[in-house]
This record gives sequence, C-alpha cells and structure tokens, in this order.
Amino acid sequence: MAQLNNSAGAMQYGRDLYAAGRQALQSLINEQADETARNDVQASAVQPDLESDISVSEKSSQDFDYEAFGKELDAIREEVLADIGQRDADYIRSIIRRQKYCEVGGRSLIHFSLNPITWAVGVGMLSVSKILENMEIGHNVMHGQYDWMNDPKLNSQSYEWDTVCDADSWRRTHNYEHHTYTNILGKDRDYGYDVLRLTDDEPWRPRHLIQFVDYLVLSSLFQWGVGLHELEFEKLKKKEISLQDKKPFLKNFFKKARKQTVKDYVVFPLLAGPLAPKVLLGNGLANLGRNLWASTIIFCGHFTEDAETFREEDCQNETKGQWYYRQIRGSSNFTGGRWLHILSGHLSYQTEHHVFPDLPAHRYPEISEKVQKICEKYEIRYNTGSFGSQFKTVLRRIAVYSLPPKARPRWLQPTVYV
Repeated sequence: MAQLNNSAGAMQYGRDLYAAGRQALQSLINEQADETARNDVQASAVQPDLESDISVSEKSSQDFDYEAFGKELDAIREEVLADIGQRDADYIRSIIRRQKYCEVGGRSLIHFSLNPITWAVGVGMLSVSKILENMEIGHNVMHGQYDWMNDPKLNSQSYEWDTVCDADSWRRTHNYEHHTYTNILGKDRDYGYDVLRLTDDEPWRPRHLIQFVDYLVLSSLFQWGVGLHELEFEKLKKKEISLQDKKPFLKNFFKKARKQTVKDYVVFPLLAGPLAPKVLLGNGLANLGRNLWASTIIFCGHFTEDAETFREEDCQNETKGQWYYRQIRGSSNFTGGRWLHILSGHLSYQTEHHVFPDLPAHRYPEISEKVQKICEKYEIRYNTGSFGSQFKTVLRRIAVYSLPPKARPRWLQPTVYV
C-alpha cells in the first residue's frame, strides 16, 4: 500500500498499468476469444486461496459448529428485540427533526445567500439533509427497523425516500436480493453493480483497464445507478429479457425520476426568480455530495480487500448459522466518531447490518461488541479498520482486478486468505 501512497508508487503503477494494457490487448488480437478465456481460467486456477475460494462448504468440512454459532447470534437479536422501545422512537424522531432543519436551512441559504460563503454553507446543509434522509432514515426505515412503532410515516412498505430510486424497486433489489444472497456471485447483483470487476471469477475484458473511470462515473451518478439497477443491463445485453419485460419497472422509475428532477431543478429554481442559476447549481452540488458519500460508504462496507465472495453452489441449502457466517465474512466495518456513524446510516457497522438488518441501526455499536466476542470465540475474522484505511483497500481492489491475473505486477496482487 505504501507504493500507492507516494508519487513514485503512483508513477510506477501508471507505467505498469499501461504496459499491462498493451500486453493484454495484444494478446486479444493474436488469440481467439475462446482461447483467451481458457487462459484466464487457467491463470485464476493457480492463484492460491483467493477470496472467491473461501466457501461455506470448505468451512463445513472443518469442525465448525454452525448451529451453536447461529444460536449465539440469535440470542443477541432476541435480547435487542426485547429492549426496543421509547429510546429507539426518540432517536429516529430526533434524526428526522435534524434532517428537516438541515433541509429548510440549506434551501433558504442557497436561495437568499448574499455571498459565496453562505451559499456554500447552504449547499453543505442541503447535502447533509439528503444524506441523513437516505442513509439513517430512509434506508433503515425500509428495512422495517421502526415498523413496531405503527407510525404510517415510518412504515417499511409505504415509505418513499428522497432519491430517484423507486422505493418498491429498492425493496426488491436490495432488501430481498442483496440481503438474501450477499456476495454470492451470479446472485447478488449489488456486487460490482454490473460495472466493476472485483474478482477473478469474472472474466477480464479490455474495458476493465479503465474501470477507475467507471467507478468515478458510478459514484457521481450513484442515485441514478441505483435507480436503474433493476433494469438488469447484463440480461438485456444477453437478450435474456427484453425492455418490454421491464415496462412496469421503467414506468415507475420515470415517474419517480421526474418527480425528483422537477423538484430540485425546476420548482425550487423557479421560486428563486432571477437567482435561479445559483439555486440550480446548489441543488446539483448537494445531490452530487450525497451521491459521492453514499457510494463511498457502501463500497467501504462491501468491496474492501477483506470482503469475501462466495460461489452459488456452495451456498445451497444454507442453515441459519451458515447464512450468518457468510454475512460476516462478506462484510466490512469502519471506525470513526458518532456523527460519522450517523451520516453513514450506521452502515459503518455493515457486519451487524448484514446480520441484523431489521434491528434499529443506532444500536449497532453496542451490538458490535457482542458480535466481535462471538467471532473471536469461533475464530472468524471480523473485518474492521479506520474509514481511511478501508477506503484505500477499496481503491486497491478496483486497481487489482482492472488487470488480468498474468498482467499484474508483484506488488498488485489480490489478498491471500489462510
């Protein structure tokens, strides 16, 4: 990692990347596509113990008591459920109040600011309000974390959030697909979002050489990428489905996208009259800030070097204990202050979220201590680190898998698990 943190290392990486790209492209020209694919498979086969090679079935061949492991995690869940009450209701309502204050204050400053400083503060406040609404409120409410309150405004099945992604689509692709099949290649479409190559189990293609560009575009337009996720571009490209099959989804997507676009880029700018341009720009920057933040948080929870992937055949007929095991091995946490956790929607505790998605997220810090003790007892690696260090491993993973196995320099190899 040190070589990526100084200019000499960066220059060396650039030279190696360029040379590797030329080598890979020349290989594609000289060989038929099927021969290249076979070479990639053979190259992947000699890589020792990569993350995709760690599977539930391999672990089950050892003396690991999944049933006892699952019962201990179930006990944590039951303990928290028995204690849920006024404390949790007060918390989420206080966050909603703060989010509203930020939105009103931010939009007011953007509209009525008399200098760049107050305008910039307004943009920041509006961005924070969108982050709070998406991360700590919307995401967690739609997981059913506050259904017990019987508050129609906090109902998981009717809540609609402030983003172009339709809530019903999110509940299907995220709550069901992702949380059921977390990091199972071919089942969890959230893994790389059909854009990034993050494992050697996915065939390498020349376009992956510039996947850092794809990453930047995806992060900048994150709400749109998430909103269109259910379109299933890969299946459309392979003609496994047609646009006609996606007509109901597209109808709802365009309806929601139109509502969000009109609100931020038509209504509020028009209300500002001759000051419309600064409002238009301010709203755009607030959305950009939310997009970059949300993508960074999500990537740090799922795509660090230590977040493992699994094969579909190894996860069939999972027990509850095996499902818990997979959630922990495929997740990453990061440390930080209280407001970092709040602004992340407490997805800084992604391990706990994957294990207990319907428990109030603000309880994850206290739950984490108990989960770590269980992991220590059963000798399961608990993946955590500082926010900065985890983000660096995300960037490194994107770099590693932008190259085919044979073209990687020695200092840019995947993490080896033992």
